[in-house]
Amino acid sequence: MNQNVLMLMLQGASMTVRIFAVALVCSLPLGLIVAALRMSRLWIFNLPAKIYIVVLRGTPLMLQIFFIYFGPAFMPIFHFRWSDRVVAATVALVLNYAAYYAEIFRSGIEGIPLGQSEAGKVLGLSRVQTFFIVVLPQVIKRVLPPLANEVSSLVKDTSLIHVVGITELMLVAKQQASRLTNPLPYAVAALIYLVINTVVSRIMAAFEKKLSYYR
Repeated sequence: MNQNVLMLMLQGASMTVRIFAVALVCSLPLGLIVAALRMSRLWIFNLPAKIYIVVLRGTPLMLQIFFIYFGPAFMPIFHFRWSDRVVAATVALVLNYAAYYAEIFRSGIEGIPLGQSEAGKVLGLSRVQTFFIVVLPQVIKRVLPPLANEVSSLVKDTSLIHVVGITELMLVAKQQASRLTNPLPYAVAALIYLVINTVVSRIMAAFEKKLSYYR
């Protein structure tokens, strides 16, 4: 495998990392919002959140990418085409992973003793202040291990977006393996994914260590 092929694969990896970063940054807060709606006592909020979680977790991500990219063009209500397939694929990743993060956040919040909220009231904090100052840091500590697993899965699931023709790492590997009639580009792609995931895992481990005082 020559240097030009390696450069193409590194360019594809750069696209993979960018899409992963945007999807992660957007899906985490969306997941927290969905978790809050899911925990609401009002059915007008929790029912749509439940349906959203069931649908997004219960259908394949690849189908969701296809539906979000191609679907609007065939729906009379929308009838538009995405001007940028990268945006469409990123939206699919965000919506999919927000459903998983929502359930992780929900389980973490429900696992915090009620006494923590009562302590916030005693200190004169509002419900919002109590959540962000007292509850949320403890929730983050509790959910970091499952979040780390999902973040690792997100890195690997970016490989699915090649189905809509985005020039990311997997598509470049596929094209070069076909052109060279050699599976080596796939091995190189696997190594690059491993490196990216190792870096991500180290970052998540550092966050977990930083919050180790919440026990």
